[in-house]
Amino acid sequence: MKKNNVGFICILLWVVSIALGSQAERVIRFAHFTDIHITTDNNAPQGFAQALKYMQSMEDKPELLVTGGDHVGDSAAATDEVATKLFTLFKDIIKENCHIPIKYCIGNHDIWGLNKPESKTTGDEEFWGIKRPIHEFNMPGPYYSFDVKNWHFIILESVVPENNGYYVKLDDEQYKWLCDDLEKNKDKYCVIFSHPPILSVAAFFDDTQSEKTGNWFVSSSLMNRDARKLKDLFCKYPNVKLCISGHLHLLDTVTYNGVTYICDGAVGGAWWSGKYQETNEGFGVFDLYKDGTFKHQYVNYGWKSPVAKN
Repeated sequence: MKKNNVGFICILLWVVSIALGSQAERVIRFAHFTDIHITTDNNAPQGFAQALKYMQSMEDKPELLVTGGDHVGDSAAATDEVATKLFTLFKDIIKENCHIPIKYCIGNHDIWGLNKPESKTTGDEEFWGIKRPIHEFNMPGPYYSFDVKNWHFIILESVVPENNGYYVKLDDEQYKWLCDDLEKNKDKYCVIFSHPPILSVAAFFDDTQSEKTGNWFVSSSLMNRDARKLKDLFCKYPNVKLCISGHLHLLDTVTYNGVTYICDGAVGGAWWSGKYQETNEGFGVFDLYKDGTFKHQYVNYGWKSPVAKN
């Protein structure tokens, strides 16, 4: 063998060894199920069960399930009787079909009585409002955080009731808590979950009013009203790597100032009547690595709605 060939092979082996040696260790693989909207209509219970079974049958299956909110079809305008049935149905499906740990994030449709007239609530009920999903899912509070090795998971709750509806923003108390939590965890990489997106390009396509007026705008019920404030906060903490949301039932990825924002589709698609716009029924799977990098895939679990038109 010629000397120059030997030298080339040695260099090649050296490059390959460096590449293999630089592969980061995976910390965790988790699934993100958002916008399930469980109901008895359109075979939704069978669809939700299929998504859970599919997720746990993956060859490289997730170790944790994080939900993205809107677990039930709608609790905001539901009577106590209807809300109880929906939450019970959801929990029964989880109990029978999910065998990995779950962390919950609250969505607007989980908040009981958000629409007081239709729900026939007064606001004085024991588990009115956000207390209902906290009670149903045994959550530590509306927002909380926890660690998985060198990654810090932050669960936010950003739905603010207003005139039997809502807008999206962190209240002052929660914003202060977030600031304190980030300051305490500067030594870890951070992933942040919220139901509505903090920042999303899909929000432009979830509202047709822009075409009517000729001016693009985003409703504060679709995306955080305080997105600029949060963006500025994240700039102070380069360890914030990823923000994951749902709410829009659409799939997008936006990377801005070193933070990746992913709006992660919907398990229920268009409320169990087929895909929503271009996004099929599905869920996200995330791999987080020791060096702060991550990977994301959106998994179509093969559900076919009996009433799908697309």
